[in-house]
Amino acid sequence: MTDYLVRAVIEDGAFRMLAVNGSEIVQTAQQDHATLPASSAALGRTLIGTLLLSSALLKDEEKLTVRILGDGPVGGIIADGNAKGEVKGYIQNPQVNLPLNPLGKIDVRRAVGTKGMVSVTKDLGLKQPFTGQVPITSGEIAEDLTYYLAKSEQIPSAMGLSVFVNQDNSIGVAGGFLIQTLPGATDEQLTGLEKRLKEIPLVSNLLREGQTPEAILKTIFADQPIKFLGQTPVQFKCDCSKERFGNALATLPRHELQAMIDEDHGADAVCKFCNTHYQFDVDELKNILKSAD
Repeated sequence: MTDYLVRAVIEDGAFRMLAVNGSEIVQTAQQDHATLPASSAALGRTLIGTLLLSSALLKDEEKLTVRILGDGPVGGIIADGNAKGEVKGYIQNPQVNLPLNPLGKIDVRRAVGTKGMVSVTKDLGLKQPFTGQVPITSGEIAEDLTYYLAKSEQIPSAMGLSVFVNQDNSIGVAGGFLIQTLPGATDEQLTGLEKRLKEIPLVSNLLREGQTPEAILKTIFADQPIKFLGQTPVQFKCDCSKERFGNALATLPRHELQAMIDEDHGADAVCKFCNTHYQFDVDELKNILKSAD
């Protein structure tokens, strides 16, 4: 199944919802960064969460960056998303694997840590980007991003994120949902949703059963009438290029470029987001040095 995100609302105006199957996105990230299960789950949840935030909060050419900087062994996790359904990201320590937690699941909480910060920077095309920052509340990522939405965006929300890793370290399924409370929601509806979210299976279990994003929302809201607003294809997409790295090299001090020419006889630039390598030979570095004059 090709990755996609669906938007919907409850017809009585109480909730706005998004759900996504991002299995291919997380599989791409796992392959690019050769992540082991704990790192795969932490990075995968962050990518799906960033995708949901971007789709809910942004429009047109706007972008956002999620940074999760916990005290766990995976280190920092960075993800960029936009309103077009594109996301990219990386994790500081991709080779982390841990014993399963008491529930028999990947221990994302221990991998990420329970102390640190979550920050979301939104580039809305203004002079300065806006950054909201909250402390990590659980290390499970979904709860942390939900807390960000409540505190920084003033949007009461519920988020679910899930990644299933196969025994060969490949990604089985990955996906999530985001439910935002609208002004028309009653206390009874909020209580009912809270109860329902405690009862439903993990998103990864629903995806493994073959459920679509639409079906996942129907599972959450049972018999309540849902109005679907449309689908958006989503993908892991990195916008790096050799030209961009060349422009970055041109900003380095002249003596550093000269050392690359004289001592290293070339340069190897690596994109953190997709792990693509760009080679610059001596002639290319000399041209960059001339252009910097």
